Amino acid sequence: MNTRPMRNILCVRLDAFGDVLMTEPALRAISRSMPECRLTLLTSPAGAKAAEMIPCLHDILVYEAPWMKHSAEITDSARHLDFIRHLHALQFDAAVIFTVYSQNPLPAAMMCYLAGIPRRIAFCRENPYQLLTDWLPEKEPQSLQRHEVERQLALVAEIGATVQEDAIQIAIAEADRQTGETIWQSLAQQEECRIIVHPGATAPSRRYPAERFIAAMKSIRARMPATFIITGNRSEQALADEIAAMAGPACISLAGQLDAREWAALIDSADLVLSNNTGAAHLAAATATPAVVLYALTNPQHTPWRTASQVLSYDVPCKHCYKSLCPQGHHNCLLGISAEEVANAALALLAARFQHQSASNTRFLSHTAG
Repeated sequence: MNTRPMRNILCVRLDAFGDVLMTEPALRAISRSMPECRLTLLTSPAGAKAAEMIPCLHDILVYEAPWMKHSAEITDSARHLDFIRHLHALQFDAAVIFTVYSQNPLPAAMMCYLAGIPRRIAFCRENPYQLLTDWLPEKEPQSLQRHEVERQLALVAEIGATVQEDAIQIAIAEADRQTGETIWQSLAQQEECRIIVHPGATAPSRRYPAERFIAAMKSIRARMPATFIITGNRSEQALADEIAAMAGPACISLAGQLDAREWAALIDSADLVLSNNTGAAHLAAATATPAVVLYALTNPQHTPWRTASQVLSYDVPCKHCYKSLCPQGHHNCLLGISAEEVANAALALLAARFQHQSASNTRFLSHTAG
């Protein structure tokens, strides 16, 4: 194993919002174990929104890598060459390349090699030869399966970075907390449960049907006072507005109206998150908010980490397909979940939450009485 000292470390995580959140414990492990080092995260535009809430980072570099799924079409390679020169000028002495096991780290390793970064660390399935100085042979999923958080902690452990508290931790500014609380107080009566519903996902294969979200919300509302806020990005605004209109008067859409920090604060003030397997589920984990997750079985390692949760899916022989579109065309891993199952899971988590709330918190007394 390479023993070159590391003072200026580039961490590479080019995936989406939730992936960066699940990398936070590993980033914090590096920061705590090597307090003298400067930590920079290289990530996607979506990932940067999550990175802004990770306190251990000193800097964030945004890059749309041409080997990633949602990158813009390449019409001119010059900007990529310019970016490698920029990395070279920053004089990093190590690069830690975080990937899921279905990704190849070698394009990022090549970029770091060309940028003159002398130490390059990653899991890799094939022999990387000189592209990686610290090669950890890829063992997933054939030999083991582990949560994404555990995978990234295992990677940094190889360079001596560990952390005792492995829950996802983010920083929410007090002003954002107050904004979130003000929004809830303006919408929900004191005795009502506060529920965030996030019906979107970047991959169609991970989207539970809108009509079932609506049916589940109505079922919850019929059995417990509740107010729902629908969240999503601008591209999901029509979906969120449709659900808000059909779910009843105790529901409002804020899709496209919140930045990432406001979204996190709103979830932090909620009693429950009801979501597909997407960034909202990982924000719930980061804020210790209970979550019901409609979990398409496209891949196994992205369930909510270290928070009370009910992960709902329907077992199918074609699970773990790693596809953005259902290759069978039936979406049974989600369509096999009834709206009533979703409502029951939500009510069970809410009941457990209220039982553990302090008796001095009057907002929960009506749910815990008797």
